[in-house]
Amino acid sequence: MPLSDPAEILLTHNLWATRNVLETCAGLTDEQFHQAFEMGPGSLHDTLTHILGAMRGWTDMLSGRDQRERLEAGGPYTPQQLLELLDEIHAELVAAVHAHLFDDIARAERAGRAYAFPRGGVLTHVTTHAMHHRAQCLNMLRHLGIDPLPPTAVVEWMLMADPVQT
Repeated sequence: MPLSDPAEILLTHNLWATRNVLETCAGLTDEQFHQAFEMGPGSLHDTLTHILGAMRGWTDMLSGRDQRERLEAGGPYTPQQLLELLDEIHAELVAAVHAHLFDDIARAERAGRAYAFPRGGVLTHVTTHAMHHRAQCLNMLRHLGIDPLPPTAVVEWMLMADPVQT
């Protein structure tokens, strides 16, 4: 049966789409993966690292724990290393999302400022933030001559990975 719960769709689609981009990047040369572009964080490597770093940072907030060092402070990473981190971070995010109601408030402090957001809003932000940056990755891949581009849209996921059986 296809997924119909919006939270599960957001989580599952985010993993699928990010994995598709990373798997495409695994076929690039190191030079292509690190090539600078005047968009987003600047390269496929930096943009994908930022996506995962943000996922992990928001997961820390949802989990009620201190923020870990940002992924962007480490590296450089290979696409394979980022794929492994994706699986780990996604599992943590799913656990944090399912641990509380969406109406509950998640709280954190960053750079001396306190933040409080509804947990459902955090999930929506994490996944739409990743979608925004994946679009930048698609543009970078297009500039590198990659054709076809990896599927990343929710409708592509519904058609390919979660089809309705008639």
